[in-house]
Amino acid sequence: MGVAKKFAVLLCAEDSDYVKKRYGGYFGLFVEMLAEEGEMWDVFRVANGEFPDDDEIGDFDGFVITGSCNDAHGNDVWICRLVSLLKKLDSLKKKVLGICFGHQILSRALGGKTGRAISGWDIGARTIHLSSSSSMLFTSLQIPITLSIIECHRDEVRELPPKAEIIAWSEKTGIEMFRYGDHMMGIQGHPEYTKDILFHLIDRLIQRCYIEESYGDGLKAKLETVEPHKDAWKKLCTSFLKGRL
Repeated sequence: MGVAKKFAVLLCAEDSDYVKKRYGGYFGLFVEMLAEEGEMWDVFRVANGEFPDDDEIGDFDGFVITGSCNDAHGNDVWICRLVSLLKKLDSLKKKVLGICFGHQILSRALGGKTGRAISGWDIGARTIHLSSSSSMLFTSLQIPITLSIIECHRDEVRELPPKAEIIAWSEKTGIEMFRYGDHMMGIQGHPEYTKDILFHLIDRLIQRCYIEESYGDGLKAKLETVEPHKDAWKKLCTSFLKGRL
């Protein structure tokens, strides 16, 4: 009997009360989307300074970096520490999947540039287009070459790391997904999100005066009419993380 595969979520945000109550926190969301029978999943709350020890990194087959309210271009102590960890994971050729903030911080760690999105906030369900090279890469998955995904961000990857490849784009964001070697991939959107989570986030953004209430109401109305391709994203993310691409 083989050794169980082991994965870790690097949690970069505090769980909202809503997500904690409904889904068991963001860790629960990622486990629901990515975990398969016989695997072990751990969580490190890196935003609170909880990181894996150097001598245990090698025990993990892959890592997932979550979204965050923080800026990937910031220099908080934990963010700088996370950048160092990601550089180490790259040197070890560990599988790493970065989501939203995770996508941006992964780019930064590999030598790319991040910052405020020139076109401002992107909130809602966005259609992204897989590049011709990535559609070849994902052929075995039998997924559409255009995919709807939930987005909620005002930062973006502005410049790719050297040797990285854009594998998806949208009309709003030029680098929706990138791939670095065979072991690292970033996704700007939130494949793990459900529409109710985004509704809740929109309410929080309104309460904190990040967006106007009328704008938020319009976003909710649009969101009612579309569905993200959650099954396709699950297939894509699990296949990448488990080395099946």
